[in-house]
Amino acid sequence: MNAAAPHRAALTVIITLCAALVVGGLVFGAGRVEHLVPLLPAIPTGGAAATVAAGVAVGAAIWLFVRLAQSARCRARRRALEASVRGHVSCGIRTRLLVAELNELRTAEPREIRLAARYSIVVDELGVSFWNGGRRPRRAALFPWREVRNIRSDSIVVGGSVVPALVLRVRRGGTSAELPIILSAPRPGAYALTDAPFYALVRSWKALHREALRAEGIEPPPVTGAIPVIRPGQAYAEAR
Repeated sequence: MNAAAPHRAALTVIITLCAALVVGGLVFGAGRVEHLVPLLPAIPTGGAAATVAAGVAVGAAIWLFVRLAQSARCRARRRALEASVRGHVSCGIRTRLLVAELNELRTAEPREIRLAARYSIVVDELGVSFWNGGRRPRRAALFPWREVRNIRSDSIVVGGSVVPALVLRVRRGGTSAELPIILSAPRPGAYALTDAPFYALVRSWKALHREALRAEGIEPPPVTGAIPVIRPGQAYAEAR
């Protein structure tokens, strides 16, 4: 059973009771409500509309400022990493599942692993590392290639859409976890990296993984071949 189920059930009961009390109060006090409504002061419609519009405009401006600041911070971090490392630098989109899986593998880190909304990933001869920060990047986690068991492409549901994800299966200290990584598309207005660029990046990660394992004298994992398509007529002919 889910550990959060009792809490959710109690919360549902409390909300139901509050709604029942409100409805009951409105039903039994309908006469008093009808008597009090005409006594309430009139609300200036034009002023309220202007206030709401101003509030929406201010909220939109704050949201746009925050997004621009995050984008600038991500670009500064990427430039700093590209100038200091020899590997490939990518941008990832934070998900709660990824952060939870990262903390499942936490052994020597004294604090909980946290990721920025748009974090950076460095893939080089050392392994796969996750980075936060801006012009001075801070490494959040590092997984050497010998701890990486498999790299594959998959898809996960985010909101109401299905996006491709690179799944990194890691084993550390007797704990095995699969890290679903959603790669961010570089072009404006796009959310996740898809199609040919995504699969090209997955293939490059696999190639680096195999080369690094061979350099350490470790047998790389077998390459999964294509599944042959057997047509009904061909199967019948082979059976005869």
